Amino acid sequence: MSKTRVGIINVTGYAGVELARLLYQHPEVELISVTGRSAAGQRLGKVFPHLAGITLTIEAELGDVDLAFSAMPHRESANEVVHLVDRGIKVVDISADFRLKDAAQYPQWYGFTHPAPQLLKQAVYGLTELHRSQVASARLVANPGCYPAGAILALAPAVKAGIIEPDIIVDSKSGVSGAGRTVSLPTHFPEANEDVSAYALEGHRHLPEITQELGLLYPGQSLSVTFVPHLIPMTRGILTTGYASLVSGKVTAGEKGRDELMHLYLDFYQDEPFVKVVDSSPHTKHTWGNNLCLIHPTIDYRTGKLIVISCIDNLVKGAAGQAVQNMNLMLGLPETTGLEALAIYP
Repeated sequence: MSKTRVGIINVTGYAGVELARLLYQHPEVELISVTGRSAAGQRLGKVFPHLAGITLTIEAELGDVDLAFSAMPHRESANEVVHLVDRGIKVVDISADFRLKDAAQYPQWYGFTHPAPQLLKQAVYGLTELHRSQVASARLVANPGCYPAGAILALAPAVKAGIIEPDIIVDSKSGVSGAGRTVSLPTHFPEANEDVSAYALEGHRHLPEITQELGLLYPGQSLSVTFVPHLIPMTRGILTTGYASLVSGKVTAGEKGRDELMHLYLDFYQDEPFVKVVDSSPHTKHTWGNNLCLIHPTIDYRTGKLIVISCIDNLVKGAAGQAVQNMNLMLGLPETTGLEALAIYP
């Protein structure tokens, strides 16, 4: 049986090159084409020596593939995706261009008018833990953003069960690879090293994505989400802490209540291969290089608040690994295929 032919548009970004690494070792697909305008004509292994085993040449145009990953920047990806969908090619889009269902939000959060609003309804939001059946039958999947992946997974069980008030705070800390490979002053080593800073205090562009997906779990109730991201001087990883007030009477007081909360989360994620509910607060290094999301829920009874912590690798579960997970479902493959690697330590 021949393998499915796949390609990557814009392999030269961090998400694109991580995709190449994962797809190279995938047993059921063949990576046959990669593009990158800045490096067109060069060997992939020459541009990225850690991929020396991949003999592909970076092209200006995508070859003849069955499924494509678009790792283009926001705004630029949409036009590429429209052409691919018109050609009947299945697509996993890693940009934000098809994540939001309301086209009117794109000018506000991303600064452009969406060129294909008709495709927003067709696109499936690719957080498989919440939309597995839709992803399996989709031709266009919008891969989640890195911050939303960790935040939504952390809060989904509590929101779904209705045990928290609709005013939610999300605090996230990300490694600098989340900003991409483009050189910028905030991620320049002397600026970022030994420094921690909050940013996008006026509203981060991932906020509507978090609100949209959590809102689907809480129909009839208007959620208010405060999201503050921080830049941490490390390469990979996102640690997210979510806070919300508990609804009175929904959770038992004392240690029994904490046990109830833990069982709620364990039940919600009991069949999920890439979400693990853990007994203690997880570290970002526990997910370095793999597709896991680790979650630890607890309760602060002094304030009556839920506290839930999640950790992911922003380039794997927050980008390329989630994209491969989506691809597996779209191709009818076991969801874990090619994604079984353990975390790298230390």
